[in-house]
Amino acid sequence: MLVLLIMLTYLVTFAIWVQIYKEFLTYAKKNSNFFCVIHFFFVPLHVNAKHMDTHILHIDKHIGKQHVLKDICLDIPQGQIVGLLGPNGAGKSTLMKIMAGIWKSDKGGGQIIMPKRIGYLPEQNPLYQDMYVREFLFTIKRITRADDDIEQLIDLVGLRPEANKKIRELSKGYKQRVGLAQALMGQPELIILDEPTTGLDPNQLVEIRQLIKGLTIQHTQCTIILSTHILQEVKEMCNRVIIIDHGQIKADHMMTDIDNLEALFHQLTMPQ
Repeated sequence: MLVLLIMLTYLVTFAIWVQIYKEFLTYAKKNSNFFCVIHFFFVPLHVNAKHMDTHILHIDKHIGKQHVLKDICLDIPQGQIVGLLGPNGAGKSTLMKIMAGIWKSDKGGGQIIMPKRIGYLPEQNPLYQDMYVREFLFTIKRITRADDDIEQLIDLVGLRPEANKKIRELSKGYKQRVGLAQALMGQPELIILDEPTTGLDPNQLVEIRQLIKGLTIQHTQCTIILSTHILQEVKEMCNRVIIIDHGQIKADHMMTDIDNLEALFHQLTMPQ
């Protein structure tokens, strides 16, 4: 009798998880941003498993008739925090999607050499609102076949007070923490964050900045590339800045070499 009861409990639990998994995948397919978050785990494009630096050589991208990226060349050594700075529509998100393997660059030229393990947080943070925080992270872990300790990950990004809540009940700041947690899954060598502080209040801004800066301490071999159009974000978090406008790299400097970031940015991006 006891054996039958245990088997029945197991089957019911299994059926519930199967249903959750089906609903999760249905949501992912209907929300392209969410699908692209897990996409790169299964389609590792243009990567070099033994190379932890990032090299982008002569990349172009057209969307329709618009030339969105023009002959982009970058070398990013392991361990840097790089700010990709530019006005709205400069091409920042397009470049990040190509780096993450979500989009392809134009055919016929260019080369991208990336680390094998990449974490990606899109600008529109795609989360399954009806799942609990811990449940969501465990589901991502199963889908990506990562071996992370979810409880340690929850502590790392400061989600412990909210771990038992549904994602829809979280503030914008805590939702960003959930997004960062899924981007960190699989111990990535490169983390790509597309405008991670958009829409946060001043207190949430400080918390997320501190969290991002702390990632390179927790993950000493990790490189972070984040995009923003807010100059203060780059000053607070980055040790290198790349300014992009109209699909072209206008400047690439270490922060210690820049006396006045505001003046440089306006000089390079203000309409003539």
